[in-house]
Amino acid sequence: MNRLMASLGGVALLALTAAAAGAQPAPATPQPGPVTLIQAGRLLDRPGQAPRGPSTIVVRDGRIVEIRDGFVDASAFPGATVIDQRDRFVLPGLIDSHVHLVSDRAGQEGLLAGFTDSLPANAYEAAENARKTLMAGFTTVRNLGDGDGVTLALRDAITRGTLPGPRIIDAGTSISTTSGHMDGRLGLNDELREMMGDQHNVCNGVESCREAVRLQIGRGVDVIKIATTGGVNSRIGAGLGAQIFEDEARALIDTAHLYGKKVAVHAHGADGVNLALRLGADSIEHGTIFDDETARLFRDSGAYYVPTLSTVNGYRERLAANPNAYPPEVLPKILWRISITGESLRRAVPAGVRIAFGTDAGVSKHGRNADEFPLMVANGMTPATAIQAATVNAADLLGLSAEAGSLEPGKRADIVAVDGDPLTDVTVLTSMDFVMRGGVVYRDEP
Repeated sequence: MNRLMASLGGVALLALTAAAAGAQPAPATPQPGPVTLIQAGRLLDRPGQAPRGPSTIVVRDGRIVEIRDGFVDASAFPGATVIDQRDRFVLPGLIDSHVHLVSDRAGQEGLLAGFTDSLPANAYEAAENARKTLMAGFTTVRNLGDGDGVTLALRDAITRGTLPGPRIIDAGTSISTTSGHMDGRLGLNDELREMMGDQHNVCNGVESCREAVRLQIGRGVDVIKIATTGGVNSRIGAGLGAQIFEDEARALIDTAHLYGKKVAVHAHGADGVNLALRLGADSIEHGTIFDDETARLFRDSGAYYVPTLSTVNGYRERLAANPNAYPPEVLPKILWRISITGESLRRAVPAGVRIAFGTDAGVSKHGRNADEFPLMVANGMTPATAIQAATVNAADLLGLSAEAGSLEPGKRADIVAVDGDPLTDVTVLTSMDFVMRGGVVYRDEP
């Protein structure tokens, strides 16, 4: 170590000496790149407000420069590229606040894959799921759970432009107590449980929970995800109520906030939802059971509710293909979740709860994220508020309001377009015709 430090010191000394020998002239100021003009038939630049008529979005260097009424002639910007979306409805790139990019598999198939698939295979699958997600018009996602760092690396590769995919806000490995929803040893026999060893994402007691968060912080995560209740897919017959003590949950949330990280909380039962809201959770994922206190706590805290209604699509499809897709301790919870899904959203909407779009893709299928929209509308939202949940609201939740969620000068050119009017028929968002992320076109159907 001393030899290494000495070498590094020598390199630093040489650099300082070279700098002192003569300052180099300042590099020339980079010249702005070429302009792209996107001509929109109708434009929902600020979801929550009325759409505009024919408009032109001026894009340069991956960002929106200005938006003009009407179709601007390219002669106003010599050398500009014109993208014709005059017959389409244009809106901001969509945001999914709850995905798991590593896999589409679950139940017994997912358990087996955990023992047979290699880490490189997981990485390729995650990259393909990211591509599918982007092509579906979702230019930003929040990935809430990955045990081996694949999506952290994928996040960075997409940021560098190495691979196509949405901007990723990543939680690393989700955290719960031992035998909680995030304990990867659930459902294994005693011999395999022992072979799995310590799980660094499970905690017991205040100090252990603080350490579990700090380990994820050290990996470079963007957000912390914890569980305060059991999970539908957990291979344990302990129900869906609270499975963490208040001092443990407080330690998790306070430690994350100490490091400036928001906290997403997996919670189904109202006791676990309310506990997390009282302690300052930034979002509740699933929130399958609401009571009057839940609605009040949401309003008082300003936390977001992420309903993830699409999980029922995944459950139904797997059970239709294989009635034994899930083990006996999981199947009753799945049937319950199918029967009750949407009830909390129907209570949340009139109660004024802030809602952000999220699918739990991975439980449902990647690339079909927009299937969440009709479920949201069927359970109390309008097309306009559902789109707002997937744009400005989700951007606010993810801390990206300065970059995404609306189409305004200075923001990233994350832009999508569809045939039809999603404000009257939200299902048109399930068939994306044009996708741009950061000024780069990834999809443009004729």
